[in-house]
Amino acid sequence: MFISPAYAQAAEGGASMIMQMAPLVLIFVVFYFLLIRPQQKKVKEHKAMLDAVKRGDVVVTNGGIIGKVVTVDGNEMGLELAPNVRVKAVKGMIAEVRSKTEPASGGGGGGEAKAVKPKEEGAYYKALGLKADASAADIAAAAAAKTGDAAAQDAIETLKDPVKRKLYDSLGHDEYLSRIKG
Repeated sequence: MFISPAYAQAAEGGASMIMQMAPLVLIFVVFYFLLIRPQQKKVKEHKAMLDAVKRGDVVVTNGGIIGKVVTVDGNEMGLELAPNVRVKAVKGMIAEVRSKTEPASGGGGGGEAKAVKPKEEGAYYKALGLKADASAADIAAAAAAKTGDAAAQDAIETLKDPVKRKLYDSLGHDEYLSRIKG
C-alpha cells in the first residue's frame, strides 16, 4: 500500500526531467542554426576571399580606404591609394574586393583546362651561360668569367644572392624586373 505511490512518483520525476531539458536543447538548436552556423560560413567565405587577393585587385579596408593591391606578402600587402602613394596594410583588414583582375589568357570561363607552359630559363641564366639548376660554384665561376661585362652585372648580383635568386626563379624574368626595378 505504501510502495505503489513511491514508484509512481519516481517514474513521473524521470519524465518531467526530460521535459525540463527539452526547451534548453531546443534553444541550443535554434541558436546553432540561426547564429553559429551562418557566422562560421561567413568567416569561411571571408578567409577564401583573403586567400584569393592578388596583385591588381581593388580592395576596401575595414577603415574605408580604397586601394589597388601592388604587393602581397604573407599577411601584409601593399596598397596604392593614389599615384606614388603606397601604404602597407594587414591582409586580414580587407572588408571587400571591389574588382578582381582578369586572368592574362583572356579565355572564357568555360572550364577549359589551360595548357601548361614549360618553364623557360631566365634571361639572367642565359646571360651567364648557365642552366636554372646551377650551383653557387657554377654561378661564381660564370661571374668571374664575365667580370668586365656590364650587361651581366645585374644577372651576377641577382643570382649570387640566394634570396634574390629564389625570388627570380619563382617570378620569372619579366615579373622580377617589374617588381624590383618598377
